Amino acid sequence: MKICDALASDAEALCAVLEELVAAGKRTKASDADFACSHYINHPDKLRCALALGDDGQLLGFQSLKLAKQGNIYGTPVRWGIIGTHVRPSAARQGVGKQLFAATREAALKARLPAIEAFIGNENREAIAYYESMGFVTYRHAEGAVCKSFKVIS
Repeated sequence: MKICDALASDAEALCAVLEELVAAGKRTKASDADFACSHYINHPDKLRCALALGDDGQLLGFQSLKLAKQGNIYGTPVRWGIIGTHVRPSAARQGVGKQLFAATREAALKARLPAIEAFIGNENREAIAYYESMGFVTYRHAEGAVCKSFKVIS
């Protein structure tokens, strides 16, 4: 598996991952290439959008890290990171998330973030378990969501 940064030319591949998640009933938000580009690859608050590529070059998943600014839609504390993880259903349980988080954690350290927040739907048991396995802990609840944090620097 190879980890690299997303480029604008990767938008269609990100879209394909998001569409597979929609088809599997694991996502309801937008999944088109324009959304992938504006929300992950070229977002003004992006710190990193890491891709996990299989040996054959297929995109297995990606993880985005954004800087939380005042008024962000999640209510994440300002200067924290906001993380989003998206792994193809066919690539689940193959270490993709673990490899992606290593790259994201490196970006968070470089940005000197105090913490990262994962805003997860209450019903998304797989995501809750994933973030817990990466060391995230529940620190607050929002309507329909559990918010987990990971302490980056002390």
